Amino acid sequence: MAAAPRLIDTDLHNDLAGPRELLPFLPKEWHQQWLEQGIGVGGKSWSAVGYIRKDVKPEKGGYPGSDPEFVLKDHMDRYGFDYAILTGNASMIGISLNYDPDYANAVASAHNDWQNEVWLKASPRYKGSILINHADPDAAVREIERLAGHPDIVQVMMCSASRTLFGQRFYHPIYEAAERHGLPVAIHPGNEGLGPTYPPTPSGYPTRYMEWQNIIPINYMSQVNSLVCEGVFEKFPKLKFVAIEGGISWLPHLMWRMDKNYKALRDTVPWLKKLPSEYIKEHVLLTTQPIEEPTQPQHLVDIINMCGAEDMVMFSSDYPHWDFDNPKMALASFPRELREKIAAKTAMDVYGLKEVVEGAGIGGVAG
Repeated sequence: MAAAPRLIDTDLHNDLAGPRELLPFLPKEWHQQWLEQGIGVGGKSWSAVGYIRKDVKPEKGGYPGSDPEFVLKDHMDRYGFDYAILTGNASMIGISLNYDPDYANAVASAHNDWQNEVWLKASPRYKGSILINHADPDAAVREIERLAGHPDIVQVMMCSASRTLFGQRFYHPIYEAAERHGLPVAIHPGNEGLGPTYPPTPSGYPTRYMEWQNIIPINYMSQVNSLVCEGVFEKFPKLKFVAIEGGISWLPHLMWRMDKNYKALRDTVPWLKKLPSEYIKEHVLLTTQPIEEPTQPQHLVDIINMCGAEDMVMFSSDYPHWDFDNPKMALASFPRELREKIAAKTAMDVYGLKEVVEGAGIGGVAG
């Protein structure tokens, strides 16, 4: 019997070597717009030194994260990852926010075809995501149907920023298609406040990048709250929802507040058959990066234990971004049983990755 994975990265950002690399996969009528505008939803103030690590540039040149062979050596083998879930360029994930749905749909499809041709063919240790334009659910469903049968596709990917909350019926066709194909739906931050979305906080726009980074969890709380209260997980009982890069420590606050209010206000959500926290524990997954770092590391372990989230957390590195997490450091403070779940066991179940690829896991994580 083949060995089981010991370490899975649930957030590896594979990038284009340059904008022209997408052109062979994009219909010609969109070439000029892509080269001049990219995803076309504006930008925000990043840190003064950018958000890409300076020490992971491929030996052959190009952007960090753009060479699948270099990433295998520099990241996968160095740290002992058996698999990595590809999540694409963080800005590209925001294609849903472009005002032109036809352009957004074309770019998302081109990105998926590029991923499948360049990255998924490079190594069976890479597993892909179907990038969708969530602002056009009908087109998103067609894209899921087009690619769901690919043997190395393991999830549907969309940005966490949206025009309306994700629990609302507008998005339900996406969840129906994902559930039918056994694919989790994942969200990723990076585009809050851009395009047609509202400010990233209820009180307006942050002034600085640090402020925006600090407050990302409020959007994730809003989306999870919406999914539960709108009855998405009652309507789609097999759906899994992956909240990438949104933090962990906000979870018990949201669970406890929702459960308390449900006891008094349950007649406003009559479709719910159990406590909100139960839906969250059964359907929502969180990723570690950027993992909280309390002065006493045991406090983070306590937070996970106190809300029963031992089977909800998966490791992610965020390679090649500035806040990359080294698994040997990020996982060191967790007790062994919980560490093994976070490192691989939970992701094995979510993504169906039960056996390692021969030659994988060279670096390894201490048991």
